[in-house]
Parts: sequence; C-alpha cells; structure tokens
Amino acid sequence: MCDICVMDAVKTKMLSRRQFFKGSLATGTAFGVTATATLALADGHGAVTDMTHTLHPNFPTYFGTPGFEMEMTATFATDGFNNNSLMIVEHTGTHIDAPLHFSADGVAVDEIPIEQLIAPLCVIDIAARAAEDADTQVTPDDLRAWIADHGDVPDGACVAMHSGWAGKVDSDDFRNFDGTAQHFPGFHIEATQMLLEETNANSIAVDTLSLDHGISADFATHYAWLPTGRFGIECLANLNRVPASGATLIIGAPKHRGGSGGPARIFAMV
Repeated sequence: MCDICVMDAVKTKMLSRRQFFKGSLATGTAFGVTATATLALADGHGAVTDMTHTLHPNFPTYFGTPGFEMEMTATFATDGFNNNSLMIVEHTGTHIDAPLHFSADGVAVDEIPIEQLIAPLCVIDIAARAAEDADTQVTPDDLRAWIADHGDVPDGACVAMHSGWAGKVDSDDFRNFDGTAQHFPGFHIEATQMLLEETNANSIAVDTLSLDHGISADFATHYAWLPTGRFGIECLANLNRVPASGATLIIGAPKHRGGSGGPARIFAMV
C-alpha cells in the first residue's frame, strides 16, 4: 500500500475513534462506565477533586527560571497525528520531592512504594493567618488543633498545608520575591519534627513552592523530612475544595529511573 494510502487510512480510523468517544461522552458512557457513578471510586467516596495545577511555560518556579518547554514535532494536519517534545525541570508545577532530592543516597522517585501513593489526606488550614503574614508557618499548635478536632493523624497520611497560596499561582505574588527573598508559608521545623516523632505520616504537602517557608535559608524541613525516606508534594491546587479530614489522596508519581522528583497528577477522592 502506498504511503499516502496508509496515512489516509490512519486519519480515517482516528476520526472514527474521535467521533465514537465524543458520542460516548455526550451520553455519559464509554465501555459501560457512567460519568455520574464512576466504578473506580473507593467505597465511601462520592466525588473526585483535581489537586493539580496545569503546567505551562510560564508556571512559576522556585528559582524564577522557566522549568517547562513544549515544542510541537508533528501535527495532525501534516503528519496524521500530534506529538510534542517536552523539557521539564523535575521540580516544576505540582510535583513530588523524592527522598533523593535532599539526601546523598535516598529513595528515588521511581522507588517510592506504590502503597504510599494512596494516602489519607489531612488538611491544616492556615489561610486566614497567611493572608496577614506571608512568612507564617505550620506549627505544632496547628497540628495539635487539627488532632483535637479530627483525631490522630492516620498511618500513611499526607499532611497538607492549605495557605490559600494556590489562588496566586498565575501572578508574581506566588513567588512573592522582594528582590532579596521570597515570602510564602511552609512547615516550621518543629511541626516537621512532631510529625516525624509522633505520627506515621508518609508525606507532607504544600500549596506553595517549597515545604519550607519562602525566606528559609537552611531548608530545615526538607533536610529533616526527606532523608527519613518520606516524600513531599509542592504546589498542590484546590485544598480549599476538600475537607480537613476524610479524603483520600491519589498521587500519580512519575517513574523515571533515579529521579529526585517530578511533576505529578494528583487528585483527591472525597
């Protein structure tokens, strides 16, 4: 068969598949799964919330330099299919900090046990305080208040800081750089130590660019948390849309060999 004939056949097949899926979505079904009652939801969960920011070339990064590039290398009109080449700095967008990120020989992102990527979500809300003080931090008192209201931190939990910073992601206020230092909330080292010593949490998460607050000069929380084999998540979205307790976080970690972290698709079953 000639090359042009092959390409025309591929285009016809792709168009027919696209029409099929459009029809399936319009009726709410595809391969027998309904849009209103997803069979994959775990028992006790009725909805899913996306916790991931959309990655793009202007997404803010800790050092202020671009961390994502996308170049189209094939187009449907010309080649019969679409394809892009990506350049991604590991710690860009909603992403994971693997233990290897802040240790000489820690666990790489592809080695994180898969059972740790499904976690009870505990949301520590400091948004009101952060609105008044960009340098505020999650403290042991915040953790104790959460425990008083919701009970012990569950084994394997992800303890997440909700500071309200996700709403600033498309502005310079997300980095909040004053020419000398950045200003945004994070975990105080004493809260980090409390989680290490008194809980079996596997991960901590923030809606900012760093587990440590922006003005940190020593990355104390990174150096305390990650070398223990636990991991972190930075730049979470939509923490204001999930409950303080009861949700389950699904962490779609990347799996490139030897990685110190990487962008992740993360969502919460509520």
